[in-house]
Amino acid sequence: MKLQDHLVRDGDRLFRGRSYLPLLLVPVFIAGVLTTAPPFSTRGAELAWEYLSVAVALAGLGFRVWAVGSAPSGTSERSTVNPRASELRTTGPYSLVRHPLYVANGLMALGISLFPAVWYLPIVLVLATWLYYERVAIREEAFLAERFGAGFDAWSSRVPACWPSFASYEPSAIPFSWKKVLRHEFHGLLVIASGAFVFDAVQESLRARAWRADGPWAWFFAVSSVLFVVFAALKRGTRVFED
Repeated sequence: MKLQDHLVRDGDRLFRGRSYLPLLLVPVFIAGVLTTAPPFSTRGAELAWEYLSVAVALAGLGFRVWAVGSAPSGTSERSTVNPRASELRTTGPYSLVRHPLYVANGLMALGISLFPAVWYLPIVLVLATWLYYERVAIREEAFLAERFGAGFDAWSSRVPACWPSFASYEPSAIPFSWKKVLRHEFHGLLVIASGAFVFDAVQESLRARAWRADGPWAWFFAVSSVLFVVFAALKRGTRVFED
């Protein structure tokens, strides 16, 4: 089997398990937070770093919201079985990078990994994310090349895979839909808030030798949890998010 075929096959396996494979990094993060103290000399500096980390994660969430909100029907943003595409997306975020969802996910994960200020966690995260998404992206591009042929070749020769090229930007051909975002992405804020709250609570409790959590991250988690419950109930019990 050719190396390219091996990568496609590996990408297919990773694509099917993409909802659960990131959990393999959880023990590494737990060990890092429990064994390494933050390197800051003042609480103000530590809080500034935490705000910056959350800002990186929120930037990733914003990029993902843009991609999902301007997506046509019949795409595979949430599929964990096989890639699918009713059309080749080449405008909006897909005119900046070919894989905006993976760039967005990477930024969200990077922001969370930066939060505890354990120097090696972002390095582990970036390497794991690169190896993981590289193979999944190869699998998806093989699918798109087979389905769309010359159209995919022209788009992929113009738009980079992950590093944005603003020179190639084209406005989205699909009107942005907040309903679609709230239907599919209401959990994203809670993921970021949970990471910030858990890391902060563990570090602060270890430092104080008693349960403790900083107010900003406790409130962030509480508000995000309420929003999650509300949006989940609306999605399950109403059609308010249907177009």
